[in-house]
Amino acid sequence: MSKTIKRIGSRRNEHRVLKGVIYVQASFNNTIVTATDVRGQVISWSSAGACGFKGTRRGTPFAAQTAAENVIRALMDRGMERVEVMISGPGRGRDTALRTIRRSGILLSFVRDVTPMPHNGCRPPKKRRV
Repeated sequence: MSKTIKRIGSRRNEHRVLKGVIYVQASFNNTIVTATDVRGQVISWSSAGACGFKGTRRGTPFAAQTAAENVIRALMDRGMERVEVMISGPGRGRDTALRTIRRSGILLSFVRDVTPMPHNGCRPPKKRRV
């Protein structure tokens, strides 16, 4: 039995993307930055953990800045000019990641906070007794 390996994303025919969306998901422990085109197909992503930060250092603003710089570098190679930014989560890296995107020279269409907010949803766990 011979298997045929079909390559989905070939590096040779990288198409130029002019407009896209950058999602910044900032939790307390990590910051994940994902860049997609307008259809939602991922172009590039990076996280503080993927940049080499371990443990509690992943949640720092500097780690988020490094992750955002990695994604922006990949977008510049693709020729992206205009982006929308969606920020989610309560982490410390959200403002730093946005500041890094703003400094990069890519035009921002808009910045939207898409952090999910409960309308008094689930019952919280019982209080800790120490």
